[in-house]
Amino acid sequence: MIDLEEIRIVLVAPSHPGNIGAAARAMKTMGLSRLYLVSPESYPHAEATARASGADDVLARALVCQDLDEALRGVTLVLGTSARARSLEWPTIPPRQAAERINAESGGEAAIVFGRERSGLTNSELERCHYRVHIPANPEYSSLNLAAAVQLLCYELALAAEAGPVDDPTPAISEEDPREAYAEQIEVERFYVHLEAALAEIEFLDRENPRQLMRRLKRLFNRTRLLRTEVNLLRGILTAAQRQAKLARGG
Repeated sequence: MIDLEEIRIVLVAPSHPGNIGAAARAMKTMGLSRLYLVSPESYPHAEATARASGADDVLARALVCQDLDEALRGVTLVLGTSARARSLEWPTIPPRQAAERINAESGGEAAIVFGRERSGLTNSELERCHYRVHIPANPEYSSLNLAAAVQLLCYELALAAEAGPVDDPTPAISEEDPREAYAEQIEVERFYVHLEAALAEIEFLDRENPRQLMRRLKRLFNRTRLLRTEVNLLRGILTAAQRQAKLARGG
């Protein structure tokens, strides 16, 4: 069942403090309270407090993070909002399905990530997300204010919480064994770093001309929802491959 206290709203590099306050207000009206700010341009700020209109407690609890990895520490499910299509598209779902996806997942914390007001999320930031959340809008005028987007997603989350629990179509193998829980996003990111290094060492990846290999591999693994034991297993395989590559080179 969805627990609104386990959902983080993450704003990446917000440039307008008023949007931070308005987002806090949007969250509180729907029962959410965990706000994370990644490198905000101006915060704390009087305009944020004014636009919060009584959601001062949400602002007081807000955590300011240096980067997205810090904001996602401890999270097992990440959804990134983006209106912009990519050359290599990410698994995309609408807001209601995003809320249902969070509602279906048992255990672990979830985060919904919102990008910059002008440019949204970078490809690298979106690659940290299991799903891209796209808000359908008028194709001739699809611009949506940051706080309005937060309000819409929080509304869908509140509806899902009220609807009650649903079955998880991709449950972890054993909820009682923490080793069989979904891997935290920071563990997955460390695996990706290890994977890229190992592929370069065995000369499968050309770092001078990587094309979209790592993006495709990240999309594949994000889609499978790796468990903690699976991450450890894969990294063990990579370590063994690196060892053999070193021996083959006479190292």
